[in-house]
Amino acid sequence: MSAATVNRLLVVGGSGFIGRHLCRAASASGYSVTSLSLAAPAERVPGIDYRTADISDSSAVRASLDDGAFEYVVNCGGYIDHRLFRNGGRDLIRSHFDGVQNVVETIDRECLVRFIQLGSSDEYGNAAAPQHEELREQPIAPYSLGKVSATHFLQMMWRTERFPATVLRLFLTYGPGQDQKRFLPQLIKGCLADARFPVSEGHQLRDFCYIDDVMSGILRALQLETACGEVINLASGIPVSIRAVVEAVRTLVGKGEPEFGRIAYRAGENMALYASIEKARSMLNWAPAVPLMEGLARTVAFYRDGQH
Repeated sequence: MSAATVNRLLVVGGSGFIGRHLCRAASASGYSVTSLSLAAPAERVPGIDYRTADISDSSAVRASLDDGAFEYVVNCGGYIDHRLFRNGGRDLIRSHFDGVQNVVETIDRECLVRFIQLGSSDEYGNAAAPQHEELREQPIAPYSLGKVSATHFLQMMWRTERFPATVLRLFLTYGPGQDQKRFLPQLIKGCLADARFPVSEGHQLRDFCYIDDVMSGILRALQLETACGEVINLASGIPVSIRAVVEAVRTLVGKGEPEFGRIAYRAGENMALYASIEKARSMLNWAPAVPLMEGLARTVAFYRDGQH
């Protein structure tokens, strides 16, 4: 980056797992970082400007971003939630779709260089693996519908108004500091406690990508104008069964008793969800660098050392 260039970065969802890592990585890379999230993080990074707002509330977004001047925006906002529409799905759609529109309407587009939206592998629904970016999305829950709606909104904005948006579609991002309600933290904690705990049969094939690799992909996309208007998978590109991951964590920890088959598969669950990453390789000149076992070992060490 040129010393004369202003590099103000807004991280929406900066108090979440990915957002916290991005705030640190972007600050270390020379960005002036502002975090906008529903609540302030328990641990603040020096030099980050922390602000709070519910992004589904347009007036709250305007009040929090009253200056609105950012060259770069990354939207990490929203929480993975597979509830059905009848169980509160409308709120999920609002938070993921209305939230994007509210941020787009509020920021100063005159100085905006790049807008990165973090999408989800869930947008592919039950499409056949390996999932690639040309597939028609098949949302199977309000969460994934909200994500798909945001994707198409931003692509429309690029086509009609040259709004400089890129959608990075993440698969299973993992690493130190992830929400303890998620699969891997719960698995690791169960093994560390030498507990017996229920899991599914574990035959689902999934794509795990370490948090540091996701950070490098995001920072790369921020600098590439050629990525505007595109949807790009960020993932390892390597399918691995949930059962294999459970057994790998148990081996790394050295204890724990997973009870396979005690949890049913989720209704409509895609049994093979893993990415083609050829577009990321060619367009971003990016590839993951952290092998699964190394990433799992780092994550286990984080929780074993009590850093949670």
